[in-house]
Amino acid sequence: MILLAAGQRLTAPQIGRIVRKDEYTVRRWMKRYQAEGIAGLSDAPRVGGTPKGTAAYCERLVQLVRQRPRALGYPFSLWTCQRLADILAEETGIRVDAETVRRRPAAATIVLSRPHHTISSPDAEYQVKNGD
Repeated sequence: MILLAAGQRLTAPQIGRIVRKDEYTVRRWMKRYQAEGIAGLSDAPRVGGTPKGTAAYCERLVQLVRQRPRALGYPFSLWTCQRLADILAEETGIRVDAETVRRRPAAATIVLSRPHHTISSPDAEYQVKNGD
């Protein structure tokens, strides 16, 4: 958009108002384009740590999520992200936080969410008494 507007001979402040950036950002992108061409417009590598979860880690996470905890010998019946993070840390030696564990299975179309509990009773008239 910046380059198209520059081709129409708009100034950096005018372009900035269109693209909702300040004029310095507009000038920086225009200078990158003039110096490097189209290649200068690609995103530079981002700073930050490398992802901790390897492909094997993610595979094991998906394997765990697809099985019931009690079937694997654990004393609980529902997975939580923190439990998964702790178990995988013991197995793989890779420690990640619960939020990272929550996001990982998305590639395998698995969504980790909070459990929805239902209240039930052996009383046959529970629904009537409860008003449901």
